[in-house]
Amino acid sequence: MSRWLAWHLPGVPVRAGAPVAGAGDGTVVAPALSPEDVARAAELARAAGARLRATPLDDVSAAIDHVARRFLDPADPLRREALQWLPAVTGYDPAMAALVLDRMAADWTEPALRRLLRAEFRDPRALERFVAHAPGQRARAIPPRLVFHVLAGNVPGVGVTSLVRGLLVRAPALCKTARGEPVLPVLFARAFADCRPALAEALQVAWWPGGDHGLEAPALAAADLVIHYGDAPAIADLRGRAPATVRVVEHGPRISFGVIAREHAHRRAVAAAAARATALFDQQGCVSPHLFYVEEGGRVEPRTFAARVAAQLEAIGTELPRGQLSIAEAAAVQQLRAAVEFRAIAGQQTGLWTGGNLAWTVAFDPDPAFAASCLGRFLRIKPIARLEDVLGELGSYRAALQTVAVSAPPARAAGLAEAFAGAGCTRITSLAAMPFPPPSWHHDGRGPLRELVRWVDWER
Repeated sequence: MSRWLAWHLPGVPVRAGAPVAGAGDGTVVAPALSPEDVARAAELARAAGARLRATPLDDVSAAIDHVARRFLDPADPLRREALQWLPAVTGYDPAMAALVLDRMAADWTEPALRRLLRAEFRDPRALERFVAHAPGQRARAIPPRLVFHVLAGNVPGVGVTSLVRGLLVRAPALCKTARGEPVLPVLFARAFADCRPALAEALQVAWWPGGDHGLEAPALAAADLVIHYGDAPAIADLRGRAPATVRVVEHGPRISFGVIAREHAHRRAVAAAAARATALFDQQGCVSPHLFYVEEGGRVEPRTFAARVAAQLEAIGTELPRGQLSIAEAAAVQQLRAAVEFRAIAGQQTGLWTGGNLAWTVAFDPDPAFAASCLGRFLRIKPIARLEDVLGELGSYRAALQTVAVSAPPARAAGLAEAFAGAGCTRITSLAAMPFPPPSWHHDGRGPLRELVRWVDWER
C-alpha cells in the first residue's frame, strides 16, 4: 500500500503520523506535529519572506505560471499525482476532479495573474516600490510578514488560489489544509519549491486537526494576517483566539441561487446551464446554486422547466457522475425527497424528479420562500409571479448570499442586478459563468489582493 505525505515543511524535521484518509490502495498520512514544529515552520516562512519580497514580482508570477502549466499538462507527473489522489480523498469522480483542476489551474497562469493584478491595483508596481497615487502623494502596498491560511475542503483548488493570492503580494505562508482536500496545496508548494529553491521555505503547508489550540497558538502568534475558510463556529473560535493585532479575513458559509425570466424559461440552453451549475463541484461550492426561481407566464412554465433541468442532470451524470456521498449526506437527501413526497400526498402541487442511487434530485416547490438545499445535487425550482418579488423572499438568508445567476433580457437584467446588489449579493453573473468566477472577482465583496496588503502613503 502506498503512502502520500500530507505536508510540505522544508526545514522542519517531522515524522509521519496518523492517516488522514484512505485513498484506494493508498493512504494519506498527516505529520506528527508539535507546537514547536509549527513555531519553527512559521519562523522559517517569515525568514524566507525577506527573500520573497526581494524577488521581482514578474519572477514570482512566472514561477506560479510554471506550476500551473504543470498541473494542466496531461504528461506531467505533477498532474498525474494530483489526479491519482484527488478523487479518493475528495470523493469526486475522476472526470470531475480533472475538470475542476483544469479550470482552477487556468486561473493560476500568467495571463490570468496579470489581469488580476491590473484589476486590483491601478499600478501593480506599488507592490515593489512607491508609485504616484495623487498630487503630491505616493503610495506603496506592504505585504504581511506571514499569512496563516486555514483552508476548507469542499472544492479542490480554492486553497491553492489562496496561496497564489498571497504569493502575488509576496507574502510567505503557513497553511493548514483541510481533511477533505489535503492534496493540491501540498503539491503546489512542492512544485513551487522545485521551481524556485531559494523560496522553498516561504510556503509551509501541512494538515492537522482543525481547532487544535496547541498547534494553532504559535501560528496565530507569528502571523500578521489570517485567512480562514470554514463554517461559522470554526471561524468564530479562531477569531476569538487570534491576537488583537492580527487581522482575520473570513470566508464563511455562503449561499448562491439563480433567477430565470419568463422570456428565457423556454430556452433549453438555460435549463442545461442550470443543471451544469448544479452538477459542478457536486453542488459543494459557495457559488453552487441551491435553487432557481422561474418566472411564471412564459412559453414554458416553471414546472416544465424543472422537468427539463432534471433531464439535463440525468444526461450530465454520464459525463460527470456524482461523487461519493457520506452516510449523513445520503440521509439528508432521502429526508428532503420524502418531505416533498409527503407534501404531494397532502395535496400540494409539488413535483419530484430523481436519479438512481441518489445521483441527483429536482424538486418543484410552489412555496416561494427561499430555502437552502442539502446539496448533493439536490435542486429546488420555485415559481415566482415576478422576478422582482424574489427580494421579498430572501428573509434571513440575506447575510449569507453570494452569487446570483440572472437569465433575463438585458434591460431587465440591469434592474435586477441593482436590486440584488442592494439585497446583499456580492456577485451577479450568467448561469453559464456561475461555477467559475474570474480571478479578479471581489471574493465575498472584497478585493482578493487589496485586502491582503497594508498601504503606506508618502506625502511630498
